[in-house]
Amino acid sequence: SPLLKFLDQSHSSWVCGCCGALRPRYKRLVDNIFPEDPEDGLVKANMEKLTFYALSAPEKLDRIGAYLSERLSRDVARHRYGYVCIAMEALDQLLMACHCQSINLFVESFLKMVRKLLESDKPNLQILGTNSFVKFANIEEDTPSYHRSYDFFVSRFSEMCHSSYEDPDIRTKIRMAGIKGLQGVVRKTVNDELQANIWDPQHMDKIVPSLLFNLQSGEGAVCFRRFPGSSPSSRQKEKESPVELTERCFRELLGRAAYGNIKNAVTPVLMHLDNHSLWEGKTFAVRCFKIIMYSIQSQHSHLVIQQLLGHLDANSKSSATVRAGIVEVLLEAAAIAASGSVGPTVLEVFNTLLRQLRLSVDFELTGSYDPGSSMGTKIIKTHGERQLQEAVIRTIGSFANTLPTYQRSEVMLFIMGKIPVPGVHPALSSSCSGPEGTRMIQIMLLKSLVQVTAGFQTTNMLTALPSSFLEPLLSFSLTEDPEVRLLVIHILLSLIDRHDNRPKFSAISIISDISVLKLKVDKCSRQDNLFMKKHGQQLYRHIYLGCKEQSSGRQHYENLYNLLALLSMELANEEVVVDLIRLALALQDLALSTEESMPVFNRCAIHALAGAYLNLICQLTTVPAFCQHIHEVIEVRQKEAPFLLPEDIFIEGLPPSLEKVEGEVLFLQSKITEVLGGSGYNIDRLATPYIPQYTGKQDWAPVGMEEQERERRRQVVEKFQKAPPPPSPSGTISSGYGQTQSRSVPVYEMKFPDLCVY
Repeated sequence: SPLLKFLDQSHSSWVCGCCGALRPRYKRLVDNIFPEDPEDGLVKANMEKLTFYALSAPEKLDRIGAYLSERLSRDVARHRYGYVCIAMEALDQLLMACHCQSINLFVESFLKMVRKLLESDKPNLQILGTNSFVKFANIEEDTPSYHRSYDFFVSRFSEMCHSSYEDPDIRTKIRMAGIKGLQGVVRKTVNDELQANIWDPQHMDKIVPSLLFNLQSGEGAVCFRRFPGSSPSSRQKEKESPVELTERCFRELLGRAAYGNIKNAVTPVLMHLDNHSLWEGKTFAVRCFKIIMYSIQSQHSHLVIQQLLGHLDANSKSSATVRAGIVEVLLEAAAIAASGSVGPTVLEVFNTLLRQLRLSVDFELTGSYDPGSSMGTKIIKTHGERQLQEAVIRTIGSFANTLPTYQRSEVMLFIMGKIPVPGVHPALSSSCSGPEGTRMIQIMLLKSLVQVTAGFQTTNMLTALPSSFLEPLLSFSLTEDPEVRLLVIHILLSLIDRHDNRPKFSAISIISDISVLKLKVDKCSRQDNLFMKKHGQQLYRHIYLGCKEQSSGRQHYENLYNLLALLSMELANEEVVVDLIRLALALQDLALSTEESMPVFNRCAIHALAGAYLNLICQLTTVPAFCQHIHEVIEVRQKEAPFLLPEDIFIEGLPPSLEKVEGEVLFLQSKITEVLGGSGYNIDRLATPYIPQYTGKQDWAPVGMEEQERERRRQVVEKFQKAPPPPSPSGTISSGYGQTQSRSVPVYEMKFPDLCVY
């Protein structure tokens, strides 16, 4: 009996050994890498033999892969996870070592096993499969694959990014594995033209939202790096949070996007922000687009801006907070795009933003997103619309600051052309909200021009302030609306101040020694002289009429003083100096005039402005006798009539009346003419009082002007209303009823009404 037992065991051993010897060598080599106890890990010596065999006989590689896959599937089914890990480690090593032409079939077996692990409900197996896939993704294969598909991996890794596993630590690990997996898919496919295009919407619509979901989960935890390549060290990577890993992955994705792929990468971002109401908070939306703008190639920046503009238009009837959020993102994107270019979409940018201004004004005043409909209108909050309008104006300024000088000039003209003039130029007038809407649009667009002209620098005033811009701008300085007039002066100050002198005249005051201001004054160029020769009288006239407006307040007079001061330093030759002195004296006469029914405040303010300006200009001309006369008058005023000086009128209060403003408290034109004439100035011109004169060529579509100008417009309208209908273009023919029609007259033979000819 013991002998039989021994023989039985020997026979069994012999049979197994015999069968083992008959097994293919690649199977024996594969079997030998697995230890009896899986905790011992891969048998390294045997793994080296397997690797050497695979390199020596590459035609066997696909069979090795198939056999490993078979063993792994069996071990997964039997829950022998130790052996599963060993199989994946072996696959990883073979992939790293082998780059022969037959690797493709092996890769198919490898991906089949990774897929098997990812389909498991065991987190550890999912993570194991992901790690192997990431190693594979970093391998550059020598031979292309014509039929490999990664659709499953995109879908599965995206699902893992949204894991809701109960244990928070395991949930975090699964999500990070999903992020790494997506990163691996992108790396593997983005440069392989034979693969399915990873930039297609079907893939981007899964990848991008998955990344944003994880980015949002730790909002505020990531600081922005300027360059996509500035990734953390390997030690830091080990300690990365899902948010940090996600940002790095998102940056890498965007950094690889070519010109034609930007849209597909950005569109899912817009949709995600829409679907989860993330525009309203602004913070996350701005954060996303900062990452986008810093990560893409700078020459592609305008494509992102273009998409944002289109999205803003698509949300025209969304709530003000949504629109404001999109505009805030535009604002940030424009600032980042400054180093590149907003591309060929410059006027499209401003056209879209101006259109949004008009719509917002309509919404605010009509209280409805759809005035023609009585059903389903949303409640409009005025505060929200005002915030949107301010955001749009800031964004217009931000875009303008990214442009070169010549383009900014074009934008200035473009915006000016959009400002509505009732009955004359209703370009952007509000169709739904009437005169108040038109007024609000005027104010909004002038505020936009203030932003565009801020910091504007040019050496040639003729190009900075062409007639096509200056004349309509000055016409708005005559409107009855004090806010509009103030905005016009702000725009003029920004354009004229080329040496940053404006802050030194923030308030009207009597400065005994202007040297303390350290003013920058350059000699006028030939172009400056031509500019003042062409436009000087227009500027003087509008300063004069601006002082005369009864609705002018302290800010108006302070800014008009600034304008006089800057003209003196930026654009004044000897002739201009004389004209400015004449203008100051004419303002004094205006304040004294009994024909004008101006309030006491306005009269005192004009006296104060004229005095402060003459005190400045006398020191700029450096004529001692001129300075002496001005200082003597100021000293008398300080003692006897302080209400005629800016320090008193704008701070302390008003006198009861101005009955005794005469004698030594006034500046004398005869005295000034005498002292300046002795220094070589034009006596005849100085002795001639300044009188503002209107000529039809000086104003463009003026609003709120004097009766003369209003009457002129009325005559034009009346002429057109009463004019006979134009002759038929078909000539004199019989109508068949015994009647005839006149033949058309050529344009060059037509006689136009005088009022229509310029």
